[in-house]
Amino acid sequence: MELFPAMPLDEWAATKETFHRFAQIVGKIRMGDSNRRNHWWHVPFHLTGRGLTTRPMGGLGEMPVFCIDFDLVRHRLVVDLLDGRSAEFSLVGKSVAGFYATLMETLSGFGIRPDIWAVPYDLGDETPFAEDTDHAAYDPILINRYWRILAQVAQVLDRFAQNYAGKISPVHHFWHTMDIAVTRFTGRVVGASPEADPVTREAYSWEVISAGFWFGDQERPWPAFYSYTAPEPEGLDKEPLRPEQAQWLPARGSHLAVLRYDDVRASERPVATVLDFLQSAYQAGAKLTGCDRDTFDCPGGVTDPYTRTPAPREGRAL
Repeated sequence: MELFPAMPLDEWAATKETFHRFAQIVGKIRMGDSNRRNHWWHVPFHLTGRGLTTRPMGGLGEMPVFCIDFDLVRHRLVVDLLDGRSAEFSLVGKSVAGFYATLMETLSGFGIRPDIWAVPYDLGDETPFAEDTDHAAYDPILINRYWRILAQVAQVLDRFAQNYAGKISPVHHFWHTMDIAVTRFTGRVVGASPEADPVTREAYSWEVISAGFWFGDQERPWPAFYSYTAPEPEGLDKEPLRPEQAQWLPARGSHLAVLRYDDVRASERPVATVLDFLQSAYQAGAKLTGCDRDTFDCPGGVTDPYTRTPAPREGRAL
């Protein structure tokens, strides 16, 4: 299977707009019916061997334990309950309104009645999901490619994450922005401005150095790997990045370290190129925030000083 296949934004823009709304519908259900976790870790999707999952939710009241999965191999939306009941329907040929109606009817049949704000978030329109018949493009080939890229990127981010022993998020897929990320916490509590919105205040109450990948949007219409430090220390954008194609870009009053996906695809060693980029951006943020790298860095995912650094793939006996 091809590593990092091409994914120009304009090639799948219509399908992406439709699926993004499908994802927001399911994501809002996840947000409302799961146990809240610090920094919104309960909200994103996780990856499976076939697509995306909400993970189990509900079950602490009248609502049963249930899970919603996007099977992006068979192109089905699957609802599973703890008691063994299950239902599914095709994603192909559905408008946003049709998807919303079918999902809500399916959940209602199980006694599940989610209470969500049923309009898109930050997608340029506020057409209620129940009324949106305009977004109805769903190309199975392109959606499967999106998932394959997502799965490959997740493995790269997970390999990058193994080298940090401090507080670190899971590798997770944010349905509101369609990016996938992993976040390292330096250990310093900074508190967000009271003028910021509640989402931002919770997300950035602790100092972070985050790394991820997005598929492109109107502002930056190309897929790319990225990293940022928040709050941004002075001089971050003057720190060196690797490889030479990487650059700091202005972003809402701060800066993003960016390496375009197509530059990665053109490199001789794509995985090594991404890892080197992410490491260079982390080094920049860690240097200027004073992150305790002596404590938190654990090459190869090993904290035991007597076995550092293991050969690749060692430790399977554990």
